Amino acid sequence: MDLQGKHVVVIGGSSGMGLATAAGAAAAGAKVTIASSDQSRLDAALATLPSGCDGVVVDARREESFAEALAQIGELDHLVYSAGDGVSPRPLVETAPDEARGLFDVRFWGAVAAIRHAAPRIKAGGSIGLTSGTIVVRPPAGAALAAGAAAAIEGLTRGLAVELAPVRVNAVRPGAIHTPMWDALPEARRSAVLGALAERTITKKVGQPDEIAAAHLFLMDNRFVTGTVLTVDGGAILI
Repeated sequence: MDLQGKHVVVIGGSSGMGLATAAGAAAAGAKVTIASSDQSRLDAALATLPSGCDGVVVDARREESFAEALAQIGELDHLVYSAGDGVSPRPLVETAPDEARGLFDVRFWGAVAAIRHAAPRIKAGGSIGLTSGTIVVRPPAGAALAAGAAAAIEGLTRGLAVELAPVRVNAVRPGAIHTPMWDALPEARRSAVLGALAERTITKKVGQPDEIAAAHLFLMDNRFVTGTVLTVDGGAILI
């Protein structure tokens, strides 16, 4: 893959799948801009990326923050939105209305705001890559709202592929991925949980961030793919 001369913007690019996507794009020759809600995380991420990459602080809960950031960034070729926040499972009937609405703020409405301000700046041949999750297909108890937000992303993907053409719009649907999010657990607990998740796949392994990055890079590169949700889950939804 050759992204020489391309500008790739990754919202949520300071860790995990977003950072891996930024690193992959930079390795393919792209100029990369990452966005994060925290300056210290942004600085730490940029220290791991090649020189020439830059970053911007964005509050994904405020549309005006995207307006300011995208005006600063200017033209781009590819946008990847992988921002998210931790969601603790809770039954719908035990979730207050404001809290329920808040579960959509970063993952769905943040993506909407980012696209609203990025789309007019995407150059010919460009693309938008969103992130959902296999929770859409196999939601555990207490995750109905999170599943709803991910499903909304997939519907948005298909609708915008039609609406924003010739800009292509696709989504990656990750399964269980070993990101830094898991590092908050004690080592024994983390190993047990990840081991159990691996057993629920056909490949008997948990995914790595660079495997999700490879999917995003494929969707940037292949101009015959749009409106597609690409599942990368080790076959977990099949068993």
